Amino acid sequence: MDASCQCGAVKFKTPTPKPLALYICHCQDCQRQASSAFGTSAIFPRFKLPDTELLSCYTRQTSLGDTLYCYFCKQCGTRLIHTSPNKNVVSVKGGCIEGLDWRTAIHIWTKSAMVPIPEGSETHSEYSERTDYMGADSQGEPLDQPGELVG
Repeated sequence: MDASCQCGAVKFKTPTPKPLALYICHCQDCQRQASSAFGTSAIFPRFKLPDTELLSCYTRQTSLGDTLYCYFCKQCGTRLIHTSPNKNVVSVKGGCIEGLDWRTAIHIWTKSAMVPIPEGSETHSEYSERTDYMGADSQGEPLDQPGELVG
């Protein structure tokens, strides 16, 4: 899938033609990060970052004590990718990817939702422990759950 920041300086392709999972997170951290009612995360197997000359990184501790690396475009500030060193999946921010099928999105942290959740959507009041996308990366290693990458 094609992805880019708002100004177009950072462009990249995802490693697979569709995400392993797509989350719409209503937690307060994602609301602050997105300056909106929710944040979106498309989960992909870990891949090489786009041109790091064009990226800056904000780091923060997660509630589980992991370090979360939040990459954004140096020019326009668009948040693009979240990753953690102990995970072999990454979270690509959904708004920067062309052609996502939002009907498959899983709504998490709905207890903090500021907008109605579409009827019929899969929902979780906090995080999802969903494991049906578990598979293997290109080296045959099992894929991690995104955990704190989405909330």
